[in-house]
Amino acid sequence: MEIKRDTYLQQLISYQFDGLVKVITGIRRCGKSYLLKKLYKNYLLQNGVREDQILCIELDLAKDIRFRNPLTLSSYVREKMENRKDECYLFIDEIQMSDMVRNPYDPEGEKITFYDALNDLRSIENLDVYVTGSNSKMLSRDVLTEFRGRSDEIRVHPLSFSEYYSAAGKDKQEAFEDYAFYGGMPLILSRPNDAAKMNYLKSLITEVYIKDIIERKHIERQDVLEQILDFLCSSVGSLTNPSKIANTLKSKQIKGISPNTVRAYISHLEDAFLFSESKRYDIKGKSYFDTPNKYYCEDLGLRNAQIGFRQQEMIHIMENIIYNELVNRQFSVDVGVVYARTVNENGNSVRTPREIDFVATYGGKRTYIQSAYAMPTEEKMEMELRPFALTGDFFPKIVIRQDIGRRWYDDNGILNIGLLDFLLDKNSI
Repeated sequence: MEIKRDTYLQQLISYQFDGLVKVITGIRRCGKSYLLKKLYKNYLLQNGVREDQILCIELDLAKDIRFRNPLTLSSYVREKMENRKDECYLFIDEIQMSDMVRNPYDPEGEKITFYDALNDLRSIENLDVYVTGSNSKMLSRDVLTEFRGRSDEIRVHPLSFSEYYSAAGKDKQEAFEDYAFYGGMPLILSRPNDAAKMNYLKSLITEVYIKDIIERKHIERQDVLEQILDFLCSSVGSLTNPSKIANTLKSKQIKGISPNTVRAYISHLEDAFLFSESKRYDIKGKSYFDTPNKYYCEDLGLRNAQIGFRQQEMIHIMENIIYNELVNRQFSVDVGVVYARTVNENGNSVRTPREIDFVATYGGKRTYIQSAYAMPTEEKMEMELRPFALTGDFFPKIVIRQDIGRRWYDDNGILNIGLLDFLLDKNSI
């Protein structure tokens, strides 16, 4: 079964021969290698590139283990490119498995790494270089940081709902229910039954992601890491901060945990692409708050697996799905804060913060979005839409709902759109 990932494929195509290393980043097992070695390679072959123009090195396989030495890798590729005038493509999969070696000309100096090899190879004018990589030795984000200014990033996410639906072979509602429960890791689509899907997701959490972080970051308190992971999974879309999490852990008799430790462990989870932080933004004040903020899971199937497939609150799951969809569409996503004047119990007028779920920005375009599972009463509708009136501007405003089918605009120009309609229409905002 071939899963189409046209957005990422078009990015790769647009970056061809721009003189930079193409670095494919993202959470492990989300389809980076499949994108490069299957989809992009097929595109090249279908557009006149010959098989012998594509050099593929897979550092995780025994056949290419010698190329983990960056000097051997560079020498081999240069030998292959010698006297060639045609344009060639170099794919290096699992680049982080490359070893550090001594510089034969300066044994006491800094060791040679794959960064040196790639910098050497990118100087070959008729060679286009692509790499993927992420595991306990080096997550993809490190590769990108090392090549800042000399690389293009293609950030790959788990399947969006539209990608999942196109491959699932089910009706929309059934596909969505599966997607909300099992998430969008591509191999989920090939697991034969519910038990196999659950076991696969559990193994990813315990045997891949947690082990990677523990080994890479030299984590001594695995119990604390897993408790923080549990907390974030249980509170997606809720405001929190390291101090609150530390206090929660202390209440569970987990000792020796400071806010700084929590902050560091959250950073590790973000580095592994398991979570993303959405900061609160004062819309009128045009400034960000330091804390509290919200955290969203990169994949809901992994989130559900971590908490034993319990806590299936559709309100929070829907919000996480919308956040991920906006990020997939390359929007910058913040939590909006506006203020209303209310009267307190003493009869005094006070500024009361109101929240807009998402402020989605792309270039100079901004859109305000509320996630509302249902608005069955006028009171509920007024509560959800009130923050829009407090923005004081005319940027588009959308409320995404689970309880409607056909989209429509209300008298204030606010678009009401069904969740599935929004997820399947990339032009909805």
